[in-house]
Amino acid sequence: MDNRELYLNNAKNELTECVVYRELARREKNPENKAALEKLSMQEHGHYLFWRDLAGNPDIKPERHAVWGTILLRDILGITFITKFAESHEKDSVATYRAILSTIPDDRKAQLLAIIDDEQSHEQTLIAQLKEKRIAYIGFIVLGLADAIVEITGTHAGFLGVTGSTLIAGVSGVIVGFAAAISMASASYLQAKQDLEKSPFISAAATGISYLCSVICLALPYFLIRTMFVAFATSTSVGILLIAGFTFYGAIVFDRKFWNEFGEAVMLMLGTAVATFFVGTIVGKIFHLNAGNF
Repeated sequence: MDNRELYLNNAKNELTECVVYRELARREKNPENKAALEKLSMQEHGHYLFWRDLAGNPDIKPERHAVWGTILLRDILGITFITKFAESHEKDSVATYRAILSTIPDDRKAQLLAIIDDEQSHEQTLIAQLKEKRIAYIGFIVLGLADAIVEITGTHAGFLGVTGSTLIAGVSGVIVGFAAAISMASASYLQAKQDLEKSPFISAAATGISYLCSVICLALPYFLIRTMFVAFATSTSVGILLIAGFTFYGAIVFDRKFWNEFGEAVMLMLGTAVATFFVGTIVGKIFHLNAGNF
């Protein structure tokens, strides 16, 4: 890739981010968030002008699919996740900018260094100023998801050692999960009452609903598949995907290490499944339980 093509690519990326932040700002109701997003858009616009000028001031259009895809995901995942995810790619941009610094005309190097500084510190400062109500309740959502995945997978694994009936295992998971969801929601309600910044009702709803959604996702394979082991493997795979999803979300929003937390959560789920499988097998043998006894 020659320098002009690289400049064009950098300009398009910066313009796309400029438009993304501008559109996010237009839709933002919180005045502080709106101001931070507008500042981000202005910074990215300045970066775009720098690269476009180096490329000879050609006509450049933003990546529209990226813009509107981001806007759509904003309504689902929230402004904090979207902005932090977008900025997580800036490390690659900074590395590219540093790599080509020596090829930039001497009278423009100071400007590029300022852009690098923007990408590394100023933009992170602005993003840290964003405030989003849903972030306060992520802990309750993750609590519901994580607890359900471990508990319901363990329940299904226990029945794997007791019966060959996928229907019994599925129904048992739903019943246990429904009761546990109410219990977890109640605990979250009482916990949130001690925190003046959180709504007990929203906290309970976030925990209970996320728990029930996990229960349904994990139990569904047992109603669709008649082979117990295949149903269990499918349900466990769904659990791992759910863990990957909420772990990735948390890693982006809270700047955590994805693989460490993902590995811990998966090992906890599988460890629980193995333990309950052995318990279920022992209980089944002691009481001579099998599919025909039900």
